[in-house]
Amino acid sequence: MTSSINFRYVALADEIQDNILKGIFTPGEKLPSLRKLHNQLGLSVSTVHQAYIELEKRGRVEAKEKSGFYVKALNKNPLCNPVPEKVVTKPCRVVVNDLAETIISDLQRDDILQLGAAIPSRELMPLKQLSRIIKSMPADLLQRHISNYDLCTGNLELREELSKRMLGLACSISTEDIITTNGCLEAVTLCLRAVANPGDTILVESPVFHCFLQLIEDLNLYVIEIPGCPEEGIDPKAFEKTIASNKIKACLLDSNFQNPLGSVISKENKAAIIRMAEKYNVPIIEDDIYGDLFFEDKRPTTFKSLDKKGIVLYCSSFSKALAPGLRTGWTIPGKYKDIVIRMKLNTAISNSSINQAVIAKFLKTGAFDRHLRQLRNKLKNQASAIAIAVSKYFPDDTQITFPKGGMFIWVVLNKKIDSMKIYQKAYQKKISILPGIICSSSDRYKNCLRINCGVKWSQRLEDGIKTLGQIIKNLL
Repeated sequence: MTSSINFRYVALADEIQDNILKGIFTPGEKLPSLRKLHNQLGLSVSTVHQAYIELEKRGRVEAKEKSGFYVKALNKNPLCNPVPEKVVTKPCRVVVNDLAETIISDLQRDDILQLGAAIPSRELMPLKQLSRIIKSMPADLLQRHISNYDLCTGNLELREELSKRMLGLACSISTEDIITTNGCLEAVTLCLRAVANPGDTILVESPVFHCFLQLIEDLNLYVIEIPGCPEEGIDPKAFEKTIASNKIKACLLDSNFQNPLGSVISKENKAAIIRMAEKYNVPIIEDDIYGDLFFEDKRPTTFKSLDKKGIVLYCSSFSKALAPGLRTGWTIPGKYKDIVIRMKLNTAISNSSINQAVIAKFLKTGAFDRHLRQLRNKLKNQASAIAIAVSKYFPDDTQITFPKGGMFIWVVLNKKIDSMKIYQKAYQKKISILPGIICSSSDRYKNCLRINCGVKWSQRLEDGIKTLGQIIKNLL
């Protein structure tokens, strides 16, 4: 009798697990109550409960007090991890595909499924709270913000809040060390201009964020790419070999949840890279825009936290974690601060005073941390759901990265596949993806694409991934 009961709860657990892996129950979704399955299946409440406990042991579900059982985000890749490339590159000119501009301009179109953009969907942003802050501003304060320039270095209250948030992420910084910018890309632009001149060579991890390549091209710089590992990012040995044998003016690196691979450079490897950068006197421009979007228990460290000599120019923004339309970023440029301030003064004078004041108020109330906890959980569940859908609808030989934070999945397809053709055919069906070829200055990554996990999971999203899978299969 006991073995029969055991078989029943294990069989039920196996069936529910199979449905989770097929995407029928998605990460973050609440499972049917014990009473509902008891009535539906004719099993005892005890048997159903034992099945859920078994799934909890397997890491498939989690219990929430007084709420029930929920599908847990995946803890491992449902497909194979991509194999890191071992390509030695030389400094070269950058010629960027114009497609990057099309993807940005398409962000205004709600009729397109935005799988190619690097942006969270509207449903994930705290729009009501931000709107309330704006509406609660006294008229005289609003008039003061509208009628004058803010400080070139940025809103004082916001910089004070940022200095508190950077505790442990930067070596003993003060409010005066921070310069606010019009998003992270302006921060990176100012820092690049501060440390490099036309004709200089910039080191990046490959594949690389396509907008960085555009920026390097427009500043008339050369680029040298070091292939990154999907798990660990740049290998310190490859880094040292490259900067020792080439005249590198600066490094431009995503330290955490790199775009597009999603990799994280470990603290040990960051320390090794910092030591070598100091040895060869090569500044590091650190883009940490995704650092707060970690899926595990602890935020990964930064290059800036290990920087004792001021050679790290730290950059970030609120565009991915709060609201892209507020266009508020910041930089901590270390010993290059005075040059960056002069660059900022000569190009923008200052940033929007109102936008900075709104974010400062949002930070001061503690609302940002509450929002981040919810956002991380939602992004984690969405990344899991998309990974499951890709494993379900894409060809069997597909490989993907499985992120521990950020908002991207990097997809590696059969070498016969041209992701530009996928883009063109998908665009006809109003689906936008990012072809891998625009993430390099060479012709690499033709068979790769990047999928944005910031899109809220829905039937439309699943149908879009199913359509992509069919397009890919038709190209084989």
